[in-house]
Amino acid sequence: MNEAMLEYLEIDSPIHKLTGATKLICLILWSIISMLTYNTFILGFMVIFSIIIFKISKVKFKQISFVFYFILVFLIINNIAIFIFSPYQGVEIYKTRTDLFYIIGSYTLTIEGLFYHLNITLKYFSIIPIALLFMVATNPSEFASSLNKIGLSYKIAYSVAIALRYIPDIQHEYRDISFAQQARGIDMSKKAKISDRIKNSTSILMPLIFSSLARIETISCAMELRAFGNKKKRTWYSARNFEKRDYVAILVLLVLFIISVVITLKNGSRFYNPFI
Repeated sequence: MNEAMLEYLEIDSPIHKLTGATKLICLILWSIISMLTYNTFILGFMVIFSIIIFKISKVKFKQISFVFYFILVFLIINNIAIFIFSPYQGVEIYKTRTDLFYIIGSYTLTIEGLFYHLNITLKYFSIIPIALLFMVATNPSEFASSLNKIGLSYKIAYSVAIALRYIPDIQHEYRDISFAQQARGIDMSKKAKISDRIKNSTSILMPLIFSSLARIETISCAMELRAFGNKKKRTWYSARNFEKRDYVAILVLLVLFIISVVITLKNGSRFYNPFI
């Protein structure tokens, strides 16, 4: 099995032992906290806590490294774009201005701007490890059964499970097509120019699209032959009941959520302002 693939691996860890519904609830609470607050201390704590959770899960960084690096590049581009279109966003938020150095035209780098971009970066790094961990530490079948157990229609729950299973399938298919195209002389290596690599990558898209459509038809026929959707309820092979650790995990996230809301209300702002 290729460890660089973003897919579920069975590992004996406290994170993997949580039910899929518990992981989803915790992910939603974690995402809400990250989206609502710009408090540097809360975001910094979330980054450290997410790294600790990732270590506890025993998932190897290599398994998600390619996705992580892609998001890191996106983060850099996003910060640059924010600065280009709104170079003084930090000044407007923190109501002070401390220039560091002049760049060009109307662009001047300020301490307030750097602090604002630091908070944005912390936001991304607080949620990325948890979101990726959710994907690689959640059994799609068990996750679907957990969603159905908490009240979601089994048809929707099963659709979610198929989507989670489809992600690694797409990755494997892309890799196989890429190897086949390279065997035909299409250079996709790092030695090729970026423009050539982008151009050559289009030769992978059409076979990938057609294979995906064929896979969809196969799954649809299989589900239809098994009379999927004819009954109001269904049984689950991977069903699991909530245990003590599930309630503890949800309680921890609820406490963190309440603390972040209290701190935000006490400060009267989503932003921590060290310049006042």
